[in-house]
Amino acid sequence: MTVRRTIRWAIVLLVLAAVLAGARVSLRSMAANRPGDVPVAEVHRGTLDLNAYATGELRAKRTTMLIAPPIGGGSLQILHLLPSGTRVKSGDIVVEFDPSEQEYNLAQARSDVAQAEQEITKAKADAAVLAAQDQVALLKARFDVRQAELDVSGNELDSAIDAKKNVLKLEEARRVLAQLEQDAKSHAASSQAALAVTEEKRHKAQLAIEEAERNIDSMKVHSTLDGFVRVRGNQRAITGFFAPGMTIPDYRDGDQVSPGNGIAEVLDTGQMELTAKIGESDRSNLKAGQPVDVKVDALPGVSLHATVESVAAAVSTDDFFSSDSEQTFSATFALDHVDPRLRPGFTVRLTILSGQLKDVMLVPRQAVFRKAGKSVIYVRSGNSFVPRDVHVRAVNESQAAIDGLASGTEVALVNPEEKGSTAKPSSGALALPGGAP
Repeated sequence: MTVRRTIRWAIVLLVLAAVLAGARVSLRSMAANRPGDVPVAEVHRGTLDLNAYATGELRAKRTTMLIAPPIGGGSLQILHLLPSGTRVKSGDIVVEFDPSEQEYNLAQARSDVAQAEQEITKAKADAAVLAAQDQVALLKARFDVRQAELDVSGNELDSAIDAKKNVLKLEEARRVLAQLEQDAKSHAASSQAALAVTEEKRHKAQLAIEEAERNIDSMKVHSTLDGFVRVRGNQRAITGFFAPGMTIPDYRDGDQVSPGNGIAEVLDTGQMELTAKIGESDRSNLKAGQPVDVKVDALPGVSLHATVESVAAAVSTDDFFSSDSEQTFSATFALDHVDPRLRPGFTVRLTILSGQLKDVMLVPRQAVFRKAGKSVIYVRSGNSFVPRDVHVRAVNESQAAIDGLASGTEVALVNPEEKGSTAKPSSGALALPGGAP
């Protein structure tokens, strides 16, 4: 009996503990959903400003890269380089390299040509002498053959021994003639081959002259368009560890450059455009052709006009080191008129005139949340909040224009369903009009 009573009391205590735990959770949930613990705002009627603001820079549409001549032989030394900001015209010399090595190669090639020409002259003379000697020897051999043939023709009058000697003499004369003819052909072929080798040597030296002359001409790098010079950084000037943010010195006179390296750019300032990064909250409000007001930091008081040219469909990925958590999109803008005082790299302040939505219902942007793939707002209902689906017409950095709620409705600025009502608002996941993420 004692054991059964003990078990019974243990079960009762467990049930009471479970009931108390459930009551505690309910009380916490009720406290969390009490309107007094959730910051609220009222839906109101007003005008939503859709203008977007951004900071960008000027960029030349056309540029040309000036590179060190791609020639062999090691590094090149800069003799003279126009500084950044110098205005040049097409055909002007921007970079000049030391041509000493190429001039030495040119002199050496010319010496090789002269030597080859002397060798060709000597080879031709030797071939002529050898050919003349072979002709003399052939004439004598042919005479000996003819004389032997005459001696043989008189064998009927000679003794048998003399006749046999005449025949042997003829055979020997013919053998000598055949050998001399073969030697003459060999001498002619050898002389021709030696001459061809020497002529090829001259041709090779002539090619070296042409190459050296081209290399000397390439030591002067010309601009191919009108514009301003922008000198590039000299990576070779940095030794050891390199980290983002470090300053790289520009190329200057006397620096050593590897063939093929880019030294400077020429920027065509007659054709310029604006570039900027647009936040995702403004992405859906931008359309091609919209007017843009432009202020240039370097030209106080100057106001320019532009239009939206294009907005990237994908998120920009070149801000790896940026501390800003908001995603951005690259946008370009076309200037209506290019002021001659403008320079590539100038910082500009852009006001994209996207218009206004008048007489619409507005709520703070942080009051709109995402739930089950839909935009919802938590509306106050007595002592709690209930989710209501809404249609978001447009948004800016601080407000959202919605359909589906009446003016004066109280809405939660934080998600009351999350524990402690301290969760961050889901405005970052807000579905933007126009299909933007």
